[in-house]
Amino acid sequence: MQVRKAVFPVAGLGTRFLPATKAMPKEMLPVVDKPLIQYAVEEALNAGISEIIFVTGRSKQAIEDHFDHFCELEHTLMARSKDALLKEITLLVPESGTFIYTRQNEPLGLGHAIWCARKIVGNEPFAVLLADDLMKSEKPVLKQMIERFESLQSSLVCVEEVDPTATASYGILDADPPKDRITRVRGLVEKPAPAEAPSNLAIIGRYILTPEIFDILERKETGAGGEIQITDAMARLLATQPIYGYRYEGERFDCGTKVGFQMANLSYALDRTDLRDRLLSFLRGTLNVCG
Repeated sequence: MQVRKAVFPVAGLGTRFLPATKAMPKEMLPVVDKPLIQYAVEEALNAGISEIIFVTGRSKQAIEDHFDHFCELEHTLMARSKDALLKEITLLVPESGTFIYTRQNEPLGLGHAIWCARKIVGNEPFAVLLADDLMKSEKPVLKQMIERFESLQSSLVCVEEVDPTATASYGILDADPPKDRITRVRGLVEKPAPAEAPSNLAIIGRYILTPEIFDILERKETGAGGEIQITDAMARLLATQPIYGYRYEGERFDCGTKVGFQMANLSYALDRTDLRDRLLSFLRGTLNVCG
C-alpha cells in the first residue's frame, strides 16, 4: 500500500519557548525566514504525500492562515512588482482539500493526537511528522522512509543514536544490529532513565505507521507523564506485526530546544549566499572576543 497521508500533531503549547509562544504557535517560529511547520510540510509534499492532516489546538489559527491566501499582501506585492516574493507566498497555498484540520481538544499526549486523525486517515498506512525535528538532507528524510516502506510494508520509525544520558527524553529501541540502515525492533520503551534504557537508539520525529495502531490507541492507555504515548502503542503493536527502525541520511536539529533551534538558524543561514559572508565575519569576531 502507498503512503499518501501525513499527520502533523501541532496542538502543543510550546512552553519551552515562552514568552515567544504565548500568542504564536511554536511551529511558526522561523528558521531564517521560513517557519518550522513549512519545512516539515515541504518535506512531506516532496516525498509524494498528497494529503496533509493537521491536528491542532487552541491558538493555532496562524498555521491555517500561513497556508492560505492573504489577498491584501498579494495585491501589495503585485503592485510593487515583487514577483519573486509573490510567487513564494502563493506557492504556500495548496489545492483545496489537500490540507485538512482537526482538533485535539485535550492535551493527552502524542498518541492521542495521532488517534484524533483516525477517521481522516482511514484504513491505510500514514506518516507522522513532528515539526520540532528539522531534518536537513539532500533527499527528504520522509522520502527515504517511504522508499523503505514500499518493500517492508510494516511500521517504520526514524532513529538516531543519542547521548546515553539523554534517553529520558526519547522513545528508545531495543533492536537488532542495523543492516543497510534498517534495524528490526525487538522492544520499545518511552523515556527510560539511562540506567534502564535498552540502548541509546532513539526515535525521532518521523514515523510511518500502519492503521492497526488506531485500535491500540483507542484503548487510551496512559504511560509516561500520564499521557497516551505512541511509543507504548507501538510496543503493543509488536505482538502482531514487525516494526523497523531506519537510520536516516542527513542532519537533525532538535528545534524543541533553544540550543537546537539556534543551531538550525545558523546552519540554514550559512547556506544562504546573501547571508553567509556577513554572518561568518560576525561569528569569527565573536569567537575571537570569547576566546
